[in-house]
Amino acid sequence: MKGVLMTKMVQEQNLTNLTPEIDLSDKRIMTAEINRPALQLTGYLEHFANERVQIIGYVEYTYLMQLPDDKRLMKYERFISSKIPCVIFSTMTKPSQDMLDLAVKYNVPTFVTERTTSSLMAEIIRWLGVQLAPCISIHGVLVDVFGEGILITGESGIGKSEAALELIKRGHRLVSDDVVELRKVSDVTLVGSAPDITRHFIELRGIGIIDVKTLFGVESVKDTQSVDLVIKLEEWDRDKEYDRLGLTEEYIEYLGNKIVCHSLPIRPGRNLAVIVETAAVNHRQKKMGYNAAEELYKRVQANIARKRDK
Repeated sequence: MKGVLMTKMVQEQNLTNLTPEIDLSDKRIMTAEINRPALQLTGYLEHFANERVQIIGYVEYTYLMQLPDDKRLMKYERFISSKIPCVIFSTMTKPSQDMLDLAVKYNVPTFVTERTTSSLMAEIIRWLGVQLAPCISIHGVLVDVFGEGILITGESGIGKSEAALELIKRGHRLVSDDVVELRKVSDVTLVGSAPDITRHFIELRGIGIIDVKTLFGVESVKDTQSVDLVIKLEEWDRDKEYDRLGLTEEYIEYLGNKIVCHSLPIRPGRNLAVIVETAAVNHRQKKMGYNAAEELYKRVQANIARKRDK
């Protein structure tokens, strides 16, 4: 079943549960969008996005509180009975006891937070957007190298985990080994993370499973990282032409997003960790506007032009 467990949102957003008698264990949030029920509290329920998290801010709260008790309860009951997932009161507002009784009656969890409505809305939308983003699982290793998310892919046994371990020893951070969960949080951003069951673990053939966080400390791991570059490890093929200049970028596509991809031939004696570090720094340099391959090409063209003029 898709969606985000409501208990997880309560924990992540530090919400106070005012209706503990309602069981949250099987309740899920199915959309990243939220709703401030302004018109709905006045009685207009057409086009009501009742599947969204409902946030009542200071304006909505003061509107309800200035109404006579009978009218306030009538309007609130129409709203709370619309099969909404939950209600959050923000900006240090708090529902009255009769409003909480209605929430329990219609099985609608009600929460409160001291955060302002605008900041709460922005954070919940961001957090739910990541949690509910389209997700795929791929075989590979994701590491944070100099702030760049490097996804290392290739056939089993080719040396992905060994390269990641050497990078960790050189001060970089592991995000995930073996299985990487990729989430499309925007049209330009993919965020990778590890499945809960394998987080912080690396498998090394001949040794077994090692706990990176325990062996190298908390500074050697990271929970999530955007994917900036893909390095595909493959066996060295003498008959294949490999890119030696890097004038043209190759891309690989995940969930409709294109990521720069380098094919790296594996041969005895090649230091994978140093090559991955260099690729990360070079990619970062390109994003800052400097391309070494283009600079070399310009120098060659200028040299040819000088010789021609002579």
